[in-house]
Amino acid sequence: MKENPNINSYKAPSLDTRQDMAATLIPELGKEAATKAIEEWGQPKSKITHLICCSTMGAFIPGYDYQIVQLLGLDLSINRVMLYQQGCNGGGTVLRIAKDLAENNKGARVLIVCTEITLVGFHCPTETDVDLLCLIALGAICGSIREHGLTFHIGKEVPDLISNHIEKRLIEVFHPLGITDWNSIFWAAHPGGPAILDQVEAKLGLKPEKLRATRHVLAEYGNMSSVTVLFILDEVRKKSTEDGLKTTGEGLEWGVLFGFGPWAYY
Repeated sequence: MKENPNINSYKAPSLDTRQDMAATLIPELGKEAATKAIEEWGQPKSKITHLICCSTMGAFIPGYDYQIVQLLGLDLSINRVMLYQQGCNGGGTVLRIAKDLAENNKGARVLIVCTEITLVGFHCPTETDVDLLCLIALGAICGSIREHGLTFHIGKEVPDLISNHIEKRLIEVFHPLGITDWNSIFWAAHPGGPAILDQVEAKLGLKPEKLRATRHVLAEYGNMSSVTVLFILDEVRKKSTEDGLKTTGEGLEWGVLFGFGPWAYY
């Protein structure tokens, strides 16, 4: 910040500076996370056939996906998908795409690299910009890239919009499976903030432990945009393994992951 005072000045043009920093930071962070995942997987990286990358920051040509291929030493013929500006629903989106690729390409091994840094939305606080103060505190929602970086507008109606519509979506998905008890599935809910979680919990009659992983990740890391649900799934997986449960989804067969952002995703 000392070297780049324009980032620390309210609405000062700084997008070039942010982009230049992100061009190095995001691929390096993505490589570190991907390397850990591949090591835990225990298979040679040469088996990876598809790569999906996602980041709110960007965009670049060639994209972060190409840089990840180079940094990891993957084959250049690997099939790549690069998503930008997905916001908080990006984690669910990349998992959906990965599922489609794995189910429709025999022998597919899909690597997801979802990378977010706070640099894109960091701004000097000001008492006259309420949306900015809310964004700094947490991390209808819309955003836009301006000369001074990524800006957000967070509508006060967001908790109501989500809690009033989520059960309809759950019914559409789970009733064909004969599931009507929302406590009989595990949950990976994007933590947009405590008010959203409280209203969803109350609306659906969820037991407190259903959102334990979500609240834990929110408390430890905050709202990290698209990667947050991936942290939550990892928390659910590790806790389930620790407890010796029969599945990594809290011992249950079915679960729900939902995110929300500039583009709704359930």
